[in-house]
Amino acid sequence: MLSRLSYRFKVFLLIIICATSASSMMGQGKGVIVGIVSDTLNQPIELANIAIQGTGTGASSDENGRYRLKVNSNQEITLTISCVGYNAINVEVNVKEGEKLEVNAQLIPITNAIEGVSVISSRFKFSNIERINITDIERLPDASGNFESILKSLPGVSSSNELSSQYSVRGGNFDENLIYVNGIEVYRPLLIRAGQQEGLSFINSDMVSGVEFSSGGFNAEFGDKMSSVLNIKYRKPQTYAANLSISLLGTNVTFEGISKNKKFTHLTGVRYKTSKYLLNTLDSKGDYNPAFVDIQSYLNYEINPKLSVSFLGGYSSNRYQFVPDVRETRFGTFNNALQLKIYYEGQEVSVFETVTGAISTSYKPNSSLEFKLSGNGFQTYEQETFDLLGEYWLNELDNSLGSSTYGDSLINVGIGGSLHHARNFLNAKVFSIDNSNIWTSGVNKFKWGLKYQHEIIDDQLSEWELIDSSGFSLPHSDNSLELFYSLKAANRIQSNRLNSYMQDDISFSSNRFNFIASAGIRLSYWDFTNELLFSPRAAITVEPRWRNDLSFHISGGVYYQPPFYKELRMIDGNLNGSVKSQKSTHLVVGADYRFNSWNRPFRFTTEVYYKKLSNLIPYKVDNVRIQYAGENLTNGYAFGLDMKVNGELVIGAESWASLSFLRTYEDNLHDTYGSYPRPTDQLINFGLFFQDYMPGNPTFRVHLSGHYGSGLPIGNPKGEQYDMVSRMTSYKRIDIGFSKVFKDDKGKGGDRLNGVKWLKSLWLSAEVFNLLNINNTISYMWIQTVGNQDNQSGTYAVPNYLTSRRINIKLTVKF
Repeated sequence: MLSRLSYRFKVFLLIIICATSASSMMGQGKGVIVGIVSDTLNQPIELANIAIQGTGTGASSDENGRYRLKVNSNQEITLTISCVGYNAINVEVNVKEGEKLEVNAQLIPITNAIEGVSVISSRFKFSNIERINITDIERLPDASGNFESILKSLPGVSSSNELSSQYSVRGGNFDENLIYVNGIEVYRPLLIRAGQQEGLSFINSDMVSGVEFSSGGFNAEFGDKMSSVLNIKYRKPQTYAANLSISLLGTNVTFEGISKNKKFTHLTGVRYKTSKYLLNTLDSKGDYNPAFVDIQSYLNYEINPKLSVSFLGGYSSNRYQFVPDVRETRFGTFNNALQLKIYYEGQEVSVFETVTGAISTSYKPNSSLEFKLSGNGFQTYEQETFDLLGEYWLNELDNSLGSSTYGDSLINVGIGGSLHHARNFLNAKVFSIDNSNIWTSGVNKFKWGLKYQHEIIDDQLSEWELIDSSGFSLPHSDNSLELFYSLKAANRIQSNRLNSYMQDDISFSSNRFNFIASAGIRLSYWDFTNELLFSPRAAITVEPRWRNDLSFHISGGVYYQPPFYKELRMIDGNLNGSVKSQKSTHLVVGADYRFNSWNRPFRFTTEVYYKKLSNLIPYKVDNVRIQYAGENLTNGYAFGLDMKVNGELVIGAESWASLSFLRTYEDNLHDTYGSYPRPTDQLINFGLFFQDYMPGNPTFRVHLSGHYGSGLPIGNPKGEQYDMVSRMTSYKRIDIGFSKVFKDDKGKGGDRLNGVKWLKSLWLSAEVFNLLNINNTISYMWIQTVGNQDNQSGTYAVPNYLTSRRINIKLTVKF
C-alpha cells in the first residue's frame, strides 16, 4: 500500500509541475495589487473592502488582513479601502504590466457620533474564534519556551505543568485539541510520559504571523476533535530579516528573505533547547542530558498572479537521557510529616524524532475564487527505554517544635525496592492529500474541501515492574515471583480516512443589527471501524447597531473524535477494533463588551457552555501520559463559565486576566456507582498576563504571567475510576520578566543605536521562573509497604514536584 501511495504522490507532483510550467508561459497583460489592511494597533482587519472606483471590481481581506486584486496595467486607478467602523481611505496607483504592487493600508476607527449612535472600532468577526496578538508571545516569561504557553492564560484553558506544551480545554484532555500550521494538522507524541521528555513543540513562535483559537463551538472547516482548535499561519516575508534569541535555556535563529522580483520568499527557523538548568531543581538528582533540536523552512513561489506553490518542511529531534542518583522528597502534613529517600541505579533514554513535509499549490482564477491542493507527509519515531533500580526508605519525621531532632527521621514506615524496565518503540507514518476551496459572492463566503489520509502505525511494547517491600514481592505469592504489572504487545495498523466539509459564511445588516453567521457540515469515514460520521455545526454573531460596543454570539454543533491509535489500545496492550468515535455536542452562548478606560480601549468577553458527552473512552492521567481503557464505557457532561478582560493598561502593551469555572463528570454505564468527576475536573482556573513600563522611561519594562488552578481528582492508579475522590493540591505559579529595550522595531531606545540601520531591535531580559518558589505537584509516586514494626501497612502517595525558582537571562536581536 505504501509503494502504491508513493507512486500516486509522484504522479500528483508531476501534474503540479506540468500545470505550473504551462501557466508560467501564459501572458497576462495585467498587474496585481497585494497588501495588508490593519488597524491603528497593527492588528489585521478581516472582511475589509478593497474596491476600484468606477468599476464593480474589488476584493476583501482575509483573516490575516491580506488581500489580492487583479487590475488593468498602465492606467491610473483609485482604490477605496473601507470597513464597517473605520474611516475609508483612497489610494491612487498605477501598476505596470506583470508588476506585483504592494499597497498596505491602516484604517482609523470612527469616533464621531452619527444620528445619536456612537460608532467605535468594531472589528466585527465570529466571536467563537479568538485572534491572539503575536507580539505578546516573545515577551511572555515562560520556562518551556513553547508557543502554547500563551494559551494557558486564556479562558477555558488549563495546564498545570510548565515543562509541557500540553493543555486541556473545558474539561477535555490533551488529545482532544486540534492544531494546524498552514492547514497541516500537528500530532502529539504518543509515548510521551513526562513533561521533561517533551522538548520543543512543532510551532516556531518566531515564524508565526497569525493565530486563531477556539475553545469550543468551532466551524465545520476544522477537523474532528472534541475540545478546541488552534490555527497557526506562518508569515510570508516582505523583506530580508533575521532574528536571534539566546538564553540559558537555548537558542533560536530565524532568517527570511524575498527575491528581487518578489516572487520567491523563504522563512527558516532553527531552535535548540536544553532544560538541564531547570531539571536540576527537581527532587530526583542525577545526570540530566536533554537535547532538543528543531529546524523548519517555509518556501513560497508565485508562478504568476493566479498560481503559487508553497512548501513547509521540518525535522525535530527531542532526546532525553537521565541517569538518576538519589531522590529525597518531604511531604505530608505538620502532624504527619514524612520523607521518602530513594537510591537509584540505571538510566532512562527517550527519543522523539519527527519529519514533516507539505507541498501546496494555490490557484486564484479571480478575486472571488480560490482552489488549494496539498500533499502532506508526516513520520514519527518514538523510543522509550529504561532500566531503573530503586531502593527506598519511607520515614516519619520529628514534628515537635523545639526538639533537638526536629525534622529528623523518627521511625521507619516502610522499606523496599523496585525494578522498572521498558523497551517501547513506535513508528507512525501519515500521508494525506487535501483539497480546500473558497468562493466569495457578495455577502457569502462558501468553503468546501475533501481530504484523504493514509496511516501506518507500528507499536512494540515491552514493560514491567517488580516491587519488593520488606522481602515480599507485591503482589505477594508463596509459590511464584509476581510482577507488580507487565505489558507486552506488538500492534500494527494500516488504515484510511476520508473527510469532507461544506460551510457557508454570510455577513449582512438590517436597520437594527449587524449579523455574521456560519453553517456547515462535516462527513468523516474511517475504514478501520467502518464508521460514517455526520457533524453539523453553526455559529452566529449579532451586533446591535444602536450599541456598537456590544455583541452577542451563539455557536454549537456535533463534534466527533474518531480514535487515532492510543484510544484503541486496552490496558493489556491489545487493540479493540470495535471502539466507536467519542461524541461531544456543544452549545456556547456569549457576549463581548467593548469600553474605554483611561482613554484606552478595553474588551470584556464572557461565555457559558454545555457539552453533552457520549461514547466516552475512560482514561487516567499520570503527568502528561494518558492511558485509555480502550472501550466506550461512559457518558458524561461538562458545563462552565469563562470570562476575560483585556486592554492596554499602558499604551502599546496589552494585558489580560481570565477566570473560568468548570464541572465535568461521567457515568460508567456498566456499574451502579453513578456519576463521578472526570480526570480533568478543575473547578477554578485563573490566568493573568500583565505588561507595564517604568514611569518616564518606557525602555524599562516588566512582563508578568500568573496561573492558578484548583486541585484535580487523584486516586490509586490500580483502583477504579470512581475511587478518585481525593484532590491534588492547587497549582499556583508566577513568572516575571524584566527587560531593557536598547532599540525596538519603531526605532525607540538608546540614541547610540538609532543610527545603526541594520539593527532593528535589541532586548535584554532577566526572567524569574516560579517567583514565589511554590512546590507544585504534577503527579504522585505510589509507594506500597507490607508492614513496619507497628504492623502498619498501606499505600502512600508521594508527590512528584515540579521545578522551583530559577533565573534566566535572555538576549533578543532582530536584524
